[in-house]
Amino acid sequence: MSLSLVLATAALLAAEPTPLPPGHPTIPPGTQASPAMGTGMGSGAANGALPPGHPTMPAGSPVAPGTPLPSGHPTVDANKLPPSAEELMKQLDSSEGLREREKTFEIASSLGKLYYTNGRNAEALTYLGQAQAKAEGLRSLFLASRKKLGKAPIATPEAASCGFTQGQTLDAQEAVAQARAKSGDTAGAAACARAALVPALDVDVVRGNALYLGGDSANALKAYARVLEVEPRHEEALYAHASLLFETKGEDLQALKAAREGFDALVAAYPQSQRAPMARELSVRIEETVKAGGRQKWLASRAADRKVRLSQSTAQAAAMPPDAPRPLTPEMVDAVKNTERTPELEAGLTKLVEEGEEHLAHGRYQEALANYTRVVPFQPENGRAKAGMAWALVGLGRPMGARVWSVALQSDAGAVEKLGDTLLAKGDAKGAKALWEKLAQDVPNYPNKAALQAKLSQ
Repeated sequence: MSLSLVLATAALLAAEPTPLPPGHPTIPPGTQASPAMGTGMGSGAANGALPPGHPTMPAGSPVAPGTPLPSGHPTVDANKLPPSAEELMKQLDSSEGLREREKTFEIASSLGKLYYTNGRNAEALTYLGQAQAKAEGLRSLFLASRKKLGKAPIATPEAASCGFTQGQTLDAQEAVAQARAKSGDTAGAAACARAALVPALDVDVVRGNALYLGGDSANALKAYARVLEVEPRHEEALYAHASLLFETKGEDLQALKAAREGFDALVAAYPQSQRAPMARELSVRIEETVKAGGRQKWLASRAADRKVRLSQSTAQAAAMPPDAPRPLTPEMVDAVKNTERTPELEAGLTKLVEEGEEHLAHGRYQEALANYTRVVPFQPENGRAKAGMAWALVGLGRPMGARVWSVALQSDAGAVEKLGDTLLAKGDAKGAKALWEKLAQDVPNYPNKAALQAKLSQ
């Protein structure tokens, strides 16, 4: 749990009528007594006033551990750790009337996130709903202002001179936006309202997640849609909304098209995002699903296609010579993809490559090929393995040898040259020279041509 959640919850608990430490000045209700609370805490801006009679705080508060407290400050137990999430929730659960009590947006949202991150979605939804209600007026103001603006772009809060400060409450920011609207500054109202809504959009996303985890996909979709209505480029909402549409509306072609548009919008706006690769993949899958006429038809076509491919691969394998490498079936490909990449596996693959090079150096091309065909499915980008496999196929005179050799040269010609060095080191000077000659012939513009010619001249 983040420190901000701890502080927010502690602020709520502090609202209970509990005795202060002996000698501590009385704190009037509603006083912003903690200048260090920060954004989203609901208990004070960065320069909130201390209550009358409170000892003066030194510049740069909160103070670092070991710094003497101001004169007259009650003793603080330095060994007392902040309460854990479990301890906080126990205190909250035992607080009578907590759910019904009036809360600021910041307190309600922090409580909701606290319960959500600890797997208590029912309680989370209660407080997230309260936070959402607190932001409803601001949301309505933004939507109305944007409608008046039409297609005009919305300015940044800096350009609109909203004057927001770190730690300012949502209520205070809403007051700024409302004042702009009343003065007739529609553009300023829209800009300030949208900026103020950022934490409210996060609440809606978390609420959508909690609804989904509780099995209420319909309302989860509505929660994500609320976010996109305000901010169409919101990354997390785009991904969650499109994913849930794809998951739950597999036979609704219009919903599937909307899901694809969501994934495409995410990729366009955030091409470097960690979500982008999966969004691209799902977009393609949705396109295939729509063309098939829905998920069930798509799955049926995939099953039929797999049967055809499996029968074809079986027939091809039966027609091949007994010593030929067998093609990979879809089942074998899936098995490779799902194999855990452990250090032991990686070490085993390296050993197979080394053994393959030993076989090549002694003219055992079939044995070398058997080794490399076990490595390449797991390490398709391994230039050393591709070079060895290509040379083994060339040595065997296989028809596919020319193609694999070409691929090896195009992807990593340097690895092919190094394979010649390895063969030479293992005593196969004839094989090394034959490899280098073929490399020089097939890649006339080889970057390391001078060094290669020097090897051939030896």
